[in-house]
Amino acid sequence: MKPRTVLSLEQALSLPYATLRFAQLGWRVIRIEATPSGEGLSGDPNRYIGSRLAGDAAADRRSYFVAPNVGKQAVALNLKDPRAQALLSRLIDELGVDVFCCNTVPSRYAALGIDPETLCARHPALIWAGISAMGPAHPKAPGYDPVIQAMAGYMEVTGERDGPPMLTGIPVVDLKAGDELYANVMRALLERAETGRGQAIHVSMLQAAASWLITVLPLVDFGCRPDEITRAGNEHRKFIPTNVYPARDGYVYLAIGSDVQWRRLTALPRFAPVANAVRLTNEGRHAEREAIHRDMAAVTARATVDELLADLAAATIPATRIHDIPRVRELPALADKLTRTTLPDGREVRMQPLAVDVDGARATLPFPPRYGEHTRHVLAEAGLDAGEIDALAADGVVAVADAATAAPPAPRAPPPAA
Repeated sequence: MKPRTVLSLEQALSLPYATLRFAQLGWRVIRIEATPSGEGLSGDPNRYIGSRLAGDAAADRRSYFVAPNVGKQAVALNLKDPRAQALLSRLIDELGVDVFCCNTVPSRYAALGIDPETLCARHPALIWAGISAMGPAHPKAPGYDPVIQAMAGYMEVTGERDGPPMLTGIPVVDLKAGDELYANVMRALLERAETGRGQAIHVSMLQAAASWLITVLPLVDFGCRPDEITRAGNEHRKFIPTNVYPARDGYVYLAIGSDVQWRRLTALPRFAPVANAVRLTNEGRHAEREAIHRDMAAVTARATVDELLADLAAATIPATRIHDIPRVRELPALADKLTRTTLPDGREVRMQPLAVDVDGARATLPFPPRYGEHTRHVLAEAGLDAGEIDALAADGVVAVADAATAAPPAPRAPPPAA
């Protein structure tokens, strides 16, 4: 697929994560932020979350902002102003924009001139894609990952069996919504190749999150027991024993997914004491679930993690030590797949890997742009002269980075081979 151009009114995490995936493919991603309102810091609030980074004099690219926003350009437009709305339409035409994205609440679409009815009527080939809490039928609902986790039942099924509901360790709803936007834009591009027309895509964070309830939600109509659709700690609700167990020097996680694996486990001399006739089947192991976990813990606590993993590997039982995040990035299966960027002071930063290996994808991306860093360059590319840009900036229609600190525009992706 040839490189595309994405214009994205984005903030926070869900949409920046989605458009990061386009940037990783070598697509041009231009993020739009609001002009200063006088009520707080300029632009995306996530710019100011996390630690300050050495070499960033403006301090508007703190640590939490970096990873989702590498490889992008940044412009600042006051889309409350009709002149900025006209500029947006001009950018779509002059820059050959394929995809427009946003993650503001739907109730603001029309006032900002970004509603799909308006933009798609003016640009029939445009693919419009938005992320919101619950879609346009609930236009005022704010999309906030922890709230959606609670609403979608994620917190109900996360945590210890007798403990309180808990959030997951990463913002899975934000990331799930971003992946859905990415996937559906790709689908829309394929359909546009056949029809010549774009389309509007509405990603509901709640609906996207609920689509992952495949192991619990259908059970409600099967007359399930309450304990099948609530918290289970580190246990698996169906396959026993699958759990975290203590070792002399840490913890191991092991998973028994079949009766064959159970027989292989209990054939190991170390684990022979946990076997009995009732436990030969998963159904029987359910009946003795608590006793099995006690017996397993008594066995594993007498060995080191390495000793346990050696035994379990010999029996081809899925198992692992519990890795902290620094150790994850050193795993041989990941270490050479990490993406990278370079801090303003020249230090290299290792980041998360691409989700899937793609030929030609970019593993090293430029550091995120400063607020309004590319406004002047992008507007000039759309045909505005310096005087026009200065006048718009003076009127608050656009915001530009200080000329002394603004970087040159990021290079555009090369055209596809003929």
